[in-house]
Amino acid sequence: MVEIIEGGVTTPQGFKAAGVHSGVKYRALDLGMLYSEVPATAFVGYTSNAVKSAPVQVMMRENSQKLSAVVINSGNANALTGRRGIEDAMAMKQAAAAELNLDPREVGVMSTGLIGRFMDMHKVRYGISRAAKELDEGREADGLLAEAIMTTDTLKKECAVRVRLKDGTLVYIGAISKGSGMIAPHLKVLHGTTLSLVTTDAALSPRFKGAWQEILDDTMNMVSVDGDQSTNDTCIMLANGKARGGFADDDPAFREALEMVMAKIAKMIAIDGEGATKLIEVQVTGAETKEDARLAAKKIINSPLVKSAIFGSDPNYGRIMMALGNSGCRFNLEDVHLTIKGGDMEVPILDSGAPVFQEERAVEVVRMAMDNKEVVIAVDLGIGSESATGWGCDLTYDYVRINAEYAS
Repeated sequence: MVEIIEGGVTTPQGFKAAGVHSGVKYRALDLGMLYSEVPATAFVGYTSNAVKSAPVQVMMRENSQKLSAVVINSGNANALTGRRGIEDAMAMKQAAAAELNLDPREVGVMSTGLIGRFMDMHKVRYGISRAAKELDEGREADGLLAEAIMTTDTLKKECAVRVRLKDGTLVYIGAISKGSGMIAPHLKVLHGTTLSLVTTDAALSPRFKGAWQEILDDTMNMVSVDGDQSTNDTCIMLANGKARGGFADDDPAFREALEMVMAKIAKMIAIDGEGATKLIEVQVTGAETKEDARLAAKKIINSPLVKSAIFGSDPNYGRIMMALGNSGCRFNLEDVHLTIKGGDMEVPILDSGAPVFQEERAVEVVRMAMDNKEVVIAVDLGIGSESATGWGCDLTYDYVRINAEYAS
């Protein structure tokens, strides 16, 4: 049984964290570090954007299967910075390695912030030195790291669970993430920004990477704030085996726990979308294939017209069906059922491709369901048994304001 607990990335055994102010930002914390007492098996998902930041390029080129530390800065994405950016990303790894007495190949690096600005490495090196000295475990350390990686985020995104494996081993999983704008991850294993760190004291072998990709596809890759995939998206999971159990690669309880953590982080990112006032969850069932279900959910989540309708509690379900029709998934309109859920209300909209009602009073019921902090769009395609869930947020006036002023 998976149990959600109060915690973060240092909840699993053997992990420490720190978050400090280096000066890249004017006053806020802007540099974080995660450290494992023993080398951890690393599983990494990178952006599929063809324009990749320097840290992503460096990480993909080295492709280390073992990491002992990750250093992260916010305030500067180190993207579109050419050869100098690559050198600066390497310098961050080398500085952290020197402070922690590690091989630079054991250090991961991530950056987030403004694109097209060179790093101020004097400040970054200072921050790395401070962070290495302030590494600690516990809720304060978790919170400092979570805060240090934020950009336009308004909420710290962290969670932890514990689960007992089939061999009796009690293991923990912790996670933090950042992301508020430029959010539509398409993370691939070995292939405004979401940066995520996941830690576990379970033992995992490199062959778990296939399951890791599947979990990313069902969670982080099903989030969209604005449909724009970042140059910097990176998700790193570290498994250090400190719980001393056997490999959890094929343990269904571990997979359930990890899926729960990643889904929770995904929803946190969606609800904290820039300017967001509502969380949108799209549940697609009855699809012929898993890929069709994902296509449908992502297309609906990404639609500016759907997102605007949710913001205004406007029961314009034609926009939902328009997005579904443009998704590329296979369905027959006469088989489709559409339901809107909000609060304790569940309102059927379409049945067999035709409206359930047209009366003005009934339309107001739909509006009431949409006038909630969390709105669920449930689409049953009616032709198969596959399903997928996607998460996003409404499109508000504040999203335009925040992004119009971001680099000012």
